[in-house]
Amino acid sequence: MRYLLILLLMLLAACTTPKPAPDSFEDAEQAIDAAVRAGAEECSPVELRFAREKLAEAHKGMEVRQYDKSIYLIEQSEINSELAIEKCKTAAVRARVAELSRENEVLREDFLATFGEEFE
Repeated sequence: MRYLLILLLMLLAACTTPKPAPDSFEDAEQAIDAAVRAGAEECSPVELRFAREKLAEAHKGMEVRQYDKSIYLIEQSEINSELAIEKCKTAAVRARVAELSRENEVLREDFLATFGEEFE
């Protein structure tokens, strides 16, 4: 009987969800800060808002001891922050490509004005 009770207690202990790591909230907040520094408020506001909302929900989950939900939401917050950063990087690259395309068009027009159609 004693062994059955010990086995049952061990089984219950194995089923409990661990709390999120102490620094996981800090990591998610740093990811959000990195997204803000990358310009996410302008180029990726939806993802930034999602990251903030998920982190707020994770805090609420901790209050009601829904640790598995909190862990999931923390991870989602970090993913949304990373997505916001990557969207900002993409926007910057696209802007640079557009600028270079405009410069190429100006050079092409100058070339045609100087040498005419025969060098195309």
